[in-house]
Amino acid sequence: MIPSLAAAASLLSPAYLGLEWDYTLRNVVLGSAVLGVVGGVFGCFATLRRQSLLGDALAHAALPGVCLAFILTGAKSALPLMIGAALSGWVGTLALLAIVRRSRIKEDAALGIVLSVFFGAGILLLTRIQHSGEAAQSGLDRFLFGQAATLLARDVRTMAALGAVSLAIVWLLFKEFKLLAFDPDFAASIGFAPTPLTILLTSLIVVAVVIGLQTVGVVLMVAMLITPAAAARQWTDRLGRMLILAAAFGATAGGTGALLSSQAARLPTGPTTVLLATGIAAISVLAAPRRGVLWAEARRWRHARRLAVEATLRDLADLTAPAASGANGTAALAMTPVTTSDLAAKRGESASTVVPALRTPARRGFVERAGRSGWRLSPAGAARAERIAYQERLWKAYLARQMDLPVDAVHHGAAELERVLPAAVLASLEAELAAAQRSEGAAPGGLPGGTISHPTSPVPSAPSPVRGGER
Repeated sequence: MIPSLAAAASLLSPAYLGLEWDYTLRNVVLGSAVLGVVGGVFGCFATLRRQSLLGDALAHAALPGVCLAFILTGAKSALPLMIGAALSGWVGTLALLAIVRRSRIKEDAALGIVLSVFFGAGILLLTRIQHSGEAAQSGLDRFLFGQAATLLARDVRTMAALGAVSLAIVWLLFKEFKLLAFDPDFAASIGFAPTPLTILLTSLIVVAVVIGLQTVGVVLMVAMLITPAAAARQWTDRLGRMLILAAAFGATAGGTGALLSSQAARLPTGPTTVLLATGIAAISVLAAPRRGVLWAEARRWRHARRLAVEATLRDLADLTAPAASGANGTAALAMTPVTTSDLAAKRGESASTVVPALRTPARRGFVERAGRSGWRLSPAGAARAERIAYQERLWKAYLARQMDLPVDAVHHGAAELERVLPAAVLASLEAELAAAQRSEGAAPGGLPGGTISHPTSPVPSAPSPVRGGER
């Protein structure tokens, strides 16, 4: 057992994969992974609060702080520059909140103001530093576009420490942040203070931005916040799972991007990481269950095919019903043939169009051949056609009596009746329909039509369907 584990570990070793796991590569991979984890987690809150541009504004607002920290200290070590960036980003946060709360300027316009003003100030200070003639200013522009290869071990430790503290605060205040993300008004009504929570959460986003400045830079930092969160949102409706998935996607994009950039000349780490995160988001948008575009198209295709099959069975049953009216219901429907020309005339189509429409119900065992140009319902098809007719009559009876459902519920198909209506309403409608059919001499659930008499006692009202909130 132990030798096999050792062999597996050797296969995954950097040397076997052709990687030279040196000091620089280790720092870049670990730093990019830390950025992906922290950025993914806090990007979830920004995305859910519809503040996707907040990270962009805060990243640009951090640039003046980097420049001022260098001017005051004359050093390019990570900690002073991060402190300066954090303070500048925090001032930008307060300015943003003050503009939104104390003026009529909307939040999107306030984000644009903060972004442009602070970024302009940062470029002005950066230009002044570059023309100052100081030797230490060389490489300071890496905070603009990112340069992960300059990460040192102490920089990674600083990033990891800041990220750990930020994630610990999220773990401690998870309930409060969840309320703030989904329903700040409800949070205020039960005693929480939204404004301090908003300032704290935005300050933590500032920390996430500061962590990533040296790796991906001011320009691309917003992508490391929003893209993993957007990808994770496609896979789940639970906030806790979303945070875990976003952290995993961010770490995967960061670590893989650093490894790929180390193996190709002139391939920058920051843009590579962002492109990989974008690829993960694209795959999620396309292939995620329930929310993915491909899954949605597959569901629509299956729904359209089911409706086509049911329409074909209903048409065959309508043509068969007059001939089967004096015999035993389902058995008579299954014995009476219908010609292709009669079915085409009923559907208003040509015979060449009707024949392909019969192939799917035939494959499912609902329809059988009856001679060269005839078709008939199988016993299973006849039972299915009777069930479809019964559901449609129930649905029409309910709409005729109630008419108080929301628009989206009114457009549900008859096959979805039992999911939309409460059990009490269904039972009342079924009893009413059975009484009406007995008075006409028809078997319950049969095809012959009839009107629904108004009972003396009202049909129980159905509550309007409430869409489940995303939790």
